Amino acid sequence: MIPLISVNNLEKSYGEAAALRGVSFDVEVSELTAIIGPSGCGKSTLLRCLNGLELFDSGRVRIGEITLDLDNGLSNRDFNARLRRLREEVGMVFQSFNLFPHLTALENAMLAPTVVKKVDRRKAESTARELLAKVGLSDRLDYYPSQLSGGQQQRAAIARALAMEPKVMLYDEPTSALDPSLVGEVLTIMRKLDDEGMTQVVVTHEMMFAREVADKILVLADGELIESGSPDVIFSSPRDERTRAFLQRYL
Repeated sequence: MIPLISVNNLEKSYGEAAALRGVSFDVEVSELTAIIGPSGCGKSTLLRCLNGLELFDSGRVRIGEITLDLDNGLSNRDFNARLRRLREEVGMVFQSFNLFPHLTALENAMLAPTVVKKVDRRKAESTARELLAKVGLSDRLDYYPSQLSGGQQQRAAIARALAMEPKVMLYDEPTSALDPSLVGEVLTIMRKLDDEGMTQVVVTHEMMFAREVADKILVLADGELIESGSPDVIFSSPRDERTRAFLQRYL
């Protein structure tokens, strides 16, 4: 089976500082992949490269049938067209929610399908209502972000991302801004999506979630992918000393 996501030899630097060093990995259809590692190791940069929020310096990212390759001589116009298509295939959930404060939960979930995909407004509203019910917010449709708890805002953000019918969901530490009592609300939705077969890539410090739910763990350190494997392998017998030191701090 051809992987849904394929990343090859990704390099990214900010000035003299290397953020990613030759990172390569695949993600299969319906797989939940957790990216872990110490702060500043390149996890968020890697995730943002997957949907074009950061442009990498060299290497290749393929998601589905769309490939971003800075070395293949594409014109800026063609590259940007591919970038737009890729972003339509990928849902992104940020740690800070990023909901539009002047729109209700329902309006937030309707916006992208109507503006980007030109979906009929009635159809977009029907889909948004279904998705908000799916994440447990059917009684908060007309609430503004300021009227929602952190967990509710993040669940609304997930519904908004799902409204674009993405092939892949990306999460950048989706629970890091939440009160500990609200973390479970968001993780439960991600577990449900995993059960339904959604392909998900999650940057997280929730080690128990990664251990119990992920199909694959990627461990980053100093911008490098130092090891990858099943949760059983990574958590029980990590090969790299940096992985062992990181896990000792979190477990």
